[in-house]
Parts: sequence; C-alpha cells; structure tokens
Amino acid sequence: MSIVLALVAIGLLGFEPSFGGYSFLVPALGGLILGAVTAIVASLWRLNIVMTITIAVVAYFVFGAAIAVPQQALFFVLPSLQALSTIAVGTVYGWADIVTLNTPIEAPQHITVVPYLATWLVALVSTSLATRWLPGSTRAAWRYGVVLLGPLAIYLASILIGTDDPYQAGVRGVGFAVLALIWLGWRRAGDNVAQAGAQRMRSRKIAGTAVVLAAAVLLGGGAGWWIAPAQDQRFVLRDEIEPPFDPLQYPSPLSGFRHYTKQVTDDVLFSVSGLKPGDTVRLATLDTFTGKLWNVTGAESSAEGSGTFSLVGRALPEQSFITPERRTGVTFTMETYADVWMPSIGYPTDLVFTAGDALDARDTLRYNDSTGTAVLTAGLHNGDTYTIDAILQQVISAEDLADVAVAAVELPPVTASPDIVTAKAQEYAANATTPAAQLQAIQLALTSTGFLSHGRASDTVPSRAGHGADRIVDLLERNQMVGDQEQYASAFALMARSFGYPARVVMGFAPEIADGQTVEVTGDDVTAWVEVAFDDVGWVAFNPTPDETDIPQDQTPKPQSEPQPQVRQPPRAEAEPEDLLTPVELEESDEEDEGRAFAIPGWAYVVGLSLLIPAVILLVPLLIIGIYKARRARRRREAAAAHDQIAGAWEELVDQYSELGYSVPPKATRVMVAERIDAQIVSEEARPATLRPIAVSTDDAVFSGREISAERSDEAWSAARAAIDDGKSRLTVRQRIASRYRIRSARDWAAKVSSKREDS
Repeated sequence: MSIVLALVAIGLLGFEPSFGGYSFLVPALGGLILGAVTAIVASLWRLNIVMTITIAVVAYFVFGAAIAVPQQALFFVLPSLQALSTIAVGTVYGWADIVTLNTPIEAPQHITVVPYLATWLVALVSTSLATRWLPGSTRAAWRYGVVLLGPLAIYLASILIGTDDPYQAGVRGVGFAVLALIWLGWRRAGDNVAQAGAQRMRSRKIAGTAVVLAAAVLLGGGAGWWIAPAQDQRFVLRDEIEPPFDPLQYPSPLSGFRHYTKQVTDDVLFSVSGLKPGDTVRLATLDTFTGKLWNVTGAESSAEGSGTFSLVGRALPEQSFITPERRTGVTFTMETYADVWMPSIGYPTDLVFTAGDALDARDTLRYNDSTGTAVLTAGLHNGDTYTIDAILQQVISAEDLADVAVAAVELPPVTASPDIVTAKAQEYAANATTPAAQLQAIQLALTSTGFLSHGRASDTVPSRAGHGADRIVDLLERNQMVGDQEQYASAFALMARSFGYPARVVMGFAPEIADGQTVEVTGDDVTAWVEVAFDDVGWVAFNPTPDETDIPQDQTPKPQSEPQPQVRQPPRAEAEPEDLLTPVELEESDEEDEGRAFAIPGWAYVVGLSLLIPAVILLVPLLIIGIYKARRARRRREAAAAHDQIAGAWEELVDQYSELGYSVPPKATRVMVAERIDAQIVSEEARPATLRPIAVSTDDAVFSGREISAERSDEAWSAARAAIDDGKSRLTVRQRIASRYRIRSARDWAAKVSSKREDS
C-alpha cells in the first residue's frame, strides 16, 4: 500500500499551480490517511460494504472539520454546524467551482474540501481493494493495475483542473511511471522466487526491472520533451468551462438610475475613506446594448473586452491594459445601500471584508477583471465593510491622445441603435479625422448644446427616464437636448460605437472629495460616463453630460393640447401622498412585526442540526435498506403460484438469517442449509432448532407437483416469521442493530432451486 499512497502524493503535487502554494496538502494528506485507516479498520472487523460505507461517511464528516476546515471547527477540532455545512457544499459543488476560480485559489472556503474528498475516496477504495481483493492473487497482475486507477485519477485531475503552467511535469511523470512499473513488475511470481531461494532468478528480475525503468525514463522523457504541447496549448478545464454566474439574472444597474436621483437623493448610501480628489466610485460597467437598455454582458456573449465573472479570493487578478495609478486602503462601509453590485474604484487587486454579514458571504464574491466590476451574489447590507487596493487609469490629456489609435478590443455588438445616432455622430464629428478628435467633438457638442435635468418636480422642464433607443431618439430630435447622465452617456457610447470604436458605459458615483477625509455618498452623487479603449493607454473616460440646468423656456416646444371629454372627477383622497406607505415600507413593516412575534435563538439551530445531521447519516441508509427488504418480502409473498409463495417464504428466512450474521452455504439443498444453520444456534434455554422441518415442508410443496392451498402458504410464512424471530432473539442488541444494515440476495440460490425443480 505504501507504493499506492506514494503515487497519490505524486499526483497531488500537480495542484500546486492552482492553489499557488502547498496549503492544499494538509487537507489532502489528511483525507489520504483517513481513507486508508477507515478501510483497514473495516477490513480487520470484516464489515460488509454497507457498514463500511456508513462508517466511512460518518468519519468523513466528523474528522473533515479538523482536517479540511479547521477555522470553522469548534476549538479547531470538533465539528460545528458551519463546518459540516461547508464540507457538504464543497463535496457537491467544489469540483464545479474550482474550475471557474481565478488562480491562485484562495476562496471560497469549501474549495479545500476538494483535495480532501479526492484523496479520501481514492485511499478508501484502493486500500479496501488491496486488503480484501488482492490477497491470494499474486499471479493476477491486472488486479494490481486496477488498484492503480485511483492514483492515476488523482494525477489526471491535477492536470485537468490545473493551469497552463504545469508543476514539474517531467519529474512527476517519470516518478509516477517508475513506481507504477515497479508495483506491477514485482507482482507476478514474486513469492515463488523468494521461496525457491533462486538468487539467479531474483538477479535477473532485478536486472530486467532496471532495464525496463531505464527505457521508460529515456524513451518517456524524450517523447515528453518532443511531443508535449506548448504551454498555451495545454488542455485544462478552466479554459473550457464558463463561470456559472450570469449577470443577466439581475436588473441592469443603469435602469435604476432615476431611483437614486429622485427617491434616495439625500440618503447616505455608504461612506468611503482613502479617496483622493477627482476619484470616482465604480459600480458597474455596461458593454452591451439591446435597443432597450445597456447591460452587463452575460457569459454566453462575452468577448475579449467584456470578460466574465469568476469566483475569486482576496487577491484579484490585475488589469494589464491600463496606464496605472495606485490606491491602497480604500474602505467602504455600507449604510442604506443594498444590492449585489459592489461599489469600488478602478480595478481592485486586493479585497478584504472586515465587518458585517459579508464576512460569512465572501464565498459568493465574483469579479470581472476586464471591466473592474465586483459582485457579491449574497448582497450587501447595512454594516458591511470592506477594504480594497486598486489601480486606476491615469487621466490622459487630449494632446496625449492626438495621435493614438483606438485599441483592437472586441466587445459584444450593439443592436437596434437608432439611425439618428449615426447621423448626429457624423454631424458633431464634422471635419475631425483622428479618433480622439472625433470623440472630443461629440463630447463638446453634447455638453455645450444640451441641458441637465433629472426629471424632478423642481426641474423647469420634464426629463423622461430610460436610455433605450426611443429615449435616445427623443433626446436627439428635440430642439433642446434635455436629460441626465443616463441619457447622455448612452447616446455618446452609441455614437462612438457607430464609428467602430470600443466604448462602454460605466455607472458609479462622483462625490465631492476632500483629501484624507471620509466621504458620505448619497443618491445625488450618482453619475455615468463612457470609457473608450485606446491602444497602449487603456480605457479613457469621457464625460458627455452638460452642467447647464437653466433650460430656456421659450425654446422648448409645448406639447399640443387636445380637447378631452368632460368626466366627473373622483372625490379627493383625505390622505396626502406623503402620508401613504409605499409597498416597500409595508413589506418591511410586516417583516419587522413577524420578527418580533417569534424568534428561535441561534443556539437552538446549532444544537438541533448538530443532532439532526448525524441522525440523518445513520438513519437514511437504514431507511433505504428497510424499504428494500420490505419490498423483497412483499414480492415473494405475493407470487402468482402458491408453491412459489412457500418457496419465497424459505428464501426470505434464509436471507434474514444471513443478514443476522449466521453462516449460510451458498450452494446447498434446503435441508442442508437448515442443518448448517441449526448447528450454529446455541441457546441457554435449550430450545430446539426448527429450521429442518420448514425446509422439508418447503421441498414437499415445491417438488410434489400437488395443488397447494392458500392456507398452507399462509402457514409457511407464519412458520418462517416465527423462525426469524427466534433467530433474532438468540442475538445481542448490537448484533440485531448491525443486521439491519446488511443485505443478502438469495437470487443465485433461488436460481439453483428453480433449475432442480425444472429437472425434476
């Protein structure tokens, strides 16, 4: 077994590039030892497969807390409810999550369960085979090859879920092959050589093994050198499998722009410390337009510049397409803000949750390194605090962009863009020839001729919400352009796309910042801007929204009035609008009332689930086996012919005695089986054994050829049940409990009896 465990260890080392270190070795080696010890103990106690699996699963969860997730265990050793839950989640979802995580893997916490599960399962199966299947099979070398399938699976898994950069591929491959050949080469006729004492034969075997190993090292190493694929051509699953997070499941952040400007204008959403004057808070980057809205690109249509959302840990992948300017120690504290989109700045490179419910939900963090957008699918809530380090795009002057071309960045195509967008873009760009000059001309046209209005009651001219194609047409066709950042950013981005330039809309906040002070961000600070990719520079920001809010009344066309029929108006409501509760307030009020009415303390959940989980582990197999046995007995009892019912009663008796622990010969007549079982029964009360008469009566019913009555079938089943109860009464309580987990099939024995009956 030492060779098999060594092969597993060689395969495990391939996980190093994925985890960025050797932290995974602790749970992996712990699972290896636990699986091997469990299999050895089960073999020594000669437990059947059901008991072995049950004990192994219980040990997997009980010891897994200390091995795989000690930070969640009580006193780092005892299993807690949180630790058991993490082990269960990691067992089911860890394999899917590990191929979507950005390397090095640091989170979520259940990822450490993956190497623990892999080595535990391989060690359990391999050791069970080695201790129960291999003894006495010195000449069957293929059996030893079957045992090697487990370590080989670990080796292949480390490659498939690894990275493009292998870990000591040549050394590990040769070492694995050498040990495997030694394991297989010395399995055949090894004992005969040793017993004969033929030194010459042993020397030849050693020399032959050395020649085979040398050839394997030279030929295998040379073939690996010449045939191995280039690093960028390696097949790894993380390059083939798309992340499970789909941003299209959530509403577009830009569609809720007016919520900030009209409903939570003065509410403090969150506070930020560590910003510098001129910094903007980034919320979401929107790079696909459907004709109705701008949205975050989903995984199915993501392109080079849009990216995808991946599970990440504390360390986030750095953006390489940027002219960097660094920020460190920027801290966000949530107040009334509650959403999945995480406020940040620039492109975060390090993110640490320090307070709030987000501490327990950090496993749901996903990040798009192409757009700098972070998402916490569990949602942010009041009190959540996190600190980030980030790199920002430097502010690039117009002169520096004069001779710079736009970058060849692929973005999802724009659909249903209005024709007026292209016409106005050509008009505003006029004689400008370079990309930067054209974009600046469009920006100047929008900011100098348009007016800013959030559609509030205090605004002189109403401004309709939305940024779809119809709203952009309305913006550009009016005598005076009236809108806010939502409309102007959408229009500018569509105009840039009409020239074929990679442009995207960014929604965020632009509070007034005093260097070194904590800033309270309100809904009135919401804004949106456009970013365009320039070659060797990065994503450069453009702000196309005008500052002018004094809209000339005489230049705004009044809508034509149409005569309306006179209709009796309903009576005025006594309550003023501001006195009415909104649906959100009603819902929150109901939830608060329900919460105060009854609440279960947290310790009750812990105690209850701590008892429930072990009970489920022990009782679910018992329930499944009990259902199987009940169906087995009912099927035999309800056989079509009466003599088959009597034969079924005997089969049920034999199966039950076998499950009780009595030795039942597999190939023998009913009388011989009855005598063998009767010989094993020892009773202090000297009660006589009763199985032989039942066997004789069953043979008579089966082989006599006479018509069997239903009453005789009932008597046979009653006698069989009485004999089973008598067999149970002669056992201890522990033996009776263990028998409930055993399953013994009498199909082979029944087939033999049926064959004899046909011959007769």
